[in-house]
Amino acid sequence: MDAVELYDQTTLECSRLITQRYSTSFTLGIKTLDKKFHLPIYAIYGFVRYADEIVDTFHDHDKAALLERFKKDTYEAIEAKLSLNPVLHAFQLMVNRYKIDLDLIEAFLHSMAMDLDFKTYNDNRYDEYIYGSAEVVGLMCLRVFCEGDSALYDSLKAPACKLGAAFQKVNFLRDIKSDFEERGRVYFPGVDYSQFDKTAKQAIEEDIQKDFDDSLIGIESLPDGAKLGVKVAYLYYQKLFDKIKGLPAETITQERIRIPNSKKLSLLVGSYFENKLGIS
Repeated sequence: MDAVELYDQTTLECSRLITQRYSTSFTLGIKTLDKKFHLPIYAIYGFVRYADEIVDTFHDHDKAALLERFKKDTYEAIEAKLSLNPVLHAFQLMVNRYKIDLDLIEAFLHSMAMDLDFKTYNDNRYDEYIYGSAEVVGLMCLRVFCEGDSALYDSLKAPACKLGAAFQKVNFLRDIKSDFEERGRVYFPGVDYSQFDKTAKQAIEEDIQKDFDDSLIGIESLPDGAKLGVKVAYLYYQKLFDKIKGLPAETITQERIRIPNSKKLSLLVGSYFENKLGIS
C-alpha cells in the first residue's frame, strides 16, 4: 500500500467510525451487505451525517455559513479528487468511483438548508424535503450497488426512492416529539402538533405503508450482494413501524420512541433469518 492508498483507506475508516458512533442500527445493517460495499456505504453515511449535524447540533454557530462552507468544500473535493477533510475525501472517492450524480448531492444539501429556514412544511415543501433528505441518499447507495450498470440503476430508481421515503417518514413519526420540542419542526403537512390525534396518525401511517409496499419490487431486483442487506433494513424498519402503529397518538407526542441497542440487534438478527428462511 503506497502513501496515497494509505490516506484513502484511513479516511474511509474515519467514515466507518462515524457510522459506528452515530448509528448502531445502520452499522449493523451495513454488515449484512457484501463486504465490497461496506466502505462505500460508510463513506456516504459519514457525509450525510456530518451535514445533518451542522443544521441540528451547532446552535452557537452560524449554521448557514457552516453549511455553505461544507457545500463549497464538498464540490472542491469532488473536482480535485482530494480533500484534507477525511469525511469529504472518503465521500469524493465514492462519488468519482461510482459516478454519483451531482444533482443528488445538490438536492441533499438543499434539504439540509431547508431545515434552517422552515419549521412547518406544506405538501410541496414536504415532498421536496423528503426527496433531498432521504430519497437521494438511497439513490447514492443504489449507484454503488449497481456498480456502473446504468440500465439497472434506472430501473430501480423509483422503488429506491419509495424505500428512502418510507424510512424517513418512520423517523419523522418516531421523532415527532423531539423534532418539535428541540427544533420547532413539524414535517408532516397540515399536522398541528398540539392536536395530533388518532386520525392524523393513521393518515400518516397509510402513506408510509404504501411507500413500503411500492419499494418491495425494487428490493427483489437488487444485485445479490446488496439484496439481503437492503431487505434486512426493510424488515427492520417495518418492525419499528409496526411498533409505532401499535402505540396511541398521545404516546408519540409524549416520548421519543426508542429501540434499545439490544433490541435493535435482536430485530436485525431476526429480520436476517426471516429473510434467509423466506418467512418475511
